[in-house]
Amino acid sequence: MLRKPYFLLHSIHRAHIFSPLSRPLAADAAATATTGGGVSLYLQRAKLIDSLRLRLHSHDPTSPFPLPSSPLLDSFVAARALRSASSPESALSLFRSLLSLPSFSPFPHPSLLHSLSRRLPNLLSILPDLRLSPLHRLRLLAAAGDLSSALETFSSLRSDPNSRRRHHRTHPCTESYNLIIGLHASAGGHSSAVSTFSQMLADGAIPNSRTYTVIIDHLVRANNTDAAVEVFHLLPSMRVRRTCKQYNVLAEAFSSSGQFDRLLKLVKEMNSDGVLPGRQMLAAIAKLRASGYVNQTEEFVGELSPDQRIGYAFDCAEEEDHEEETEEEEDDERVKLKPWIDPAALARALEGWDPGDVSLLQAAGFIWSTRLVCKLLRSFRTAKTAWEFFCWVAYQPGGFAHDRHTVSRMISILARDGHVELVDRLLTKLQSEGILLPFATVRLLIDFYGLSKNANAAIIIYRSAASICGPLSRLNLMLLSSSLLRTVVKSGKGHDALALLEEMMMEGILLDIQTFSGLMEYFAGEGDLKSVHRLFGTAKQCGLKPDAFMYRVLIRAYCKQERAVLALRVFDEMLSSGLVISQGTKGILVKSLWKEGKLREAAMVEEKCEEIGELPAAQPGHDWTVSAADFDRVRAIYSGGFGNSGGVAA
Repeated sequence: MLRKPYFLLHSIHRAHIFSPLSRPLAADAAATATTGGGVSLYLQRAKLIDSLRLRLHSHDPTSPFPLPSSPLLDSFVAARALRSASSPESALSLFRSLLSLPSFSPFPHPSLLHSLSRRLPNLLSILPDLRLSPLHRLRLLAAAGDLSSALETFSSLRSDPNSRRRHHRTHPCTESYNLIIGLHASAGGHSSAVSTFSQMLADGAIPNSRTYTVIIDHLVRANNTDAAVEVFHLLPSMRVRRTCKQYNVLAEAFSSSGQFDRLLKLVKEMNSDGVLPGRQMLAAIAKLRASGYVNQTEEFVGELSPDQRIGYAFDCAEEEDHEEETEEEEDDERVKLKPWIDPAALARALEGWDPGDVSLLQAAGFIWSTRLVCKLLRSFRTAKTAWEFFCWVAYQPGGFAHDRHTVSRMISILARDGHVELVDRLLTKLQSEGILLPFATVRLLIDFYGLSKNANAAIIIYRSAASICGPLSRLNLMLLSSSLLRTVVKSGKGHDALALLEEMMMEGILLDIQTFSGLMEYFAGEGDLKSVHRLFGTAKQCGLKPDAFMYRVLIRAYCKQERAVLALRVFDEMLSSGLVISQGTKGILVKSLWKEGKLREAAMVEEKCEEIGELPAAQPGHDWTVSAADFDRVRAIYSGGFGNSGGVAA
């Protein structure tokens, strides 16, 4: 924690530090400038939402909900109010009253339906005539726990070619698989959940963070915490971000079973990932401190107790009466709710950083915390507005001080837009203060420099990583090296990437197969078959066994350069290694052979593929991020947690 509230602004003059941002981002600022009274509108909406929230807690749901006659009552306000309904009945009462207004009927806004489904899982049974997209319907069915209906909807998604064609996919979206896996898990269908995950991989869908959250939660609830931890520890090597929800699930499991040593290790990993603790994690940390781990958790003391400076919301229609009531009467009779706040909406209201909006924000008297500041920074659409807010909030009364989390967020935003000079100044100031950033931020810096094509800046960060985030483990060094190579080739410096690869290998850094596949993919796109073949040989020399995805890259590279005979040799080598080609790659190979007049060879490929049987729709894996072996490991752990083989679902 940084003790000086203005530590970033003391040694760097504010007017000077803004100058690099003002020129490249001037057009963006003008384009996103807020229309009249952005913050004023936000504050009025917040007042109305608090009124509705309080009324929902005291209203009799058997009678129509009395709606205020306010022009501000729109889908935004209504959706936020629905989420805080005290019961499903009160939420439905408000929803029915809203449908009586012309602006909400005949088809309510999707945000209203989503908010209502969170409070009313059986929404579709109550309102069966709602017109919804298949995915939205699947979400509602999943919220209701209706497995059979959800499977029907999921089947229609898989069989609808028009839906997939619109999204340029050969399979449904990842979230649809996540919902089905979660439903099977909740219903105790362990083997069905594993089979759906296997089907997801077979269809060519790439699991995301939420997929692994569902798997980890399923394993923990089935008392397979060790298997859940195994999956959790595989995620960094698969370039999957570990989320607050995953930390919450594991923290709750460790604290409830008294495994405080493992919990303490989890807390350290959370700090390395730069993740702020969620409610379950904070509850687990409180138990950890009660068990004697006080010094190791000192930084979380401020978050373990509510901030007493934050007051309670009250109904704006009863504001005058509220001021006249005594504190004793209020404690006895009133429902107490913390004021509503939506960081994303507030950030949108501040875009453009209008002086009038800033004055209103200051007068509103927000209690600034690390968590709130991070959420606002994440929600700003331009780096200029984020930087203005970052500097402004450091001067506000109340004792707020920027810490490693807020600085990490700001540095990432600046790096994404290529503001190298500002990033360097902040890093220099941090190092002078002796403050280390999370490893995840350093890796994100290098990745973001790839977006702005600043390879030289990324190399500088890579070489000074240990001084920015502390000593690096072998895994973290490999991940950082892979990110650097990816950034360098994104910047169009392929030969510099090869030189760096040679340097890394000389230093004993063993890169993984997806990194080599990514490099091969890049040089294949450049038409440099010599480098592609050289990288393929280097991967083998490093003891890496080529997987189906790497063979796919090699076959397609040869076919693209009209060297189908060489691609055929790779195909034969692939089959002799026990690997199977995908339908798409086989089609490209056969077409290339036909184009080059190799009709007999093309027929031979067709014949061999027929002997194999049904080919997979896609090759599992992805360049730079995840390999087929990673998917196999996760599937083995997941299926092994329930004592089955995890076959593909029908």
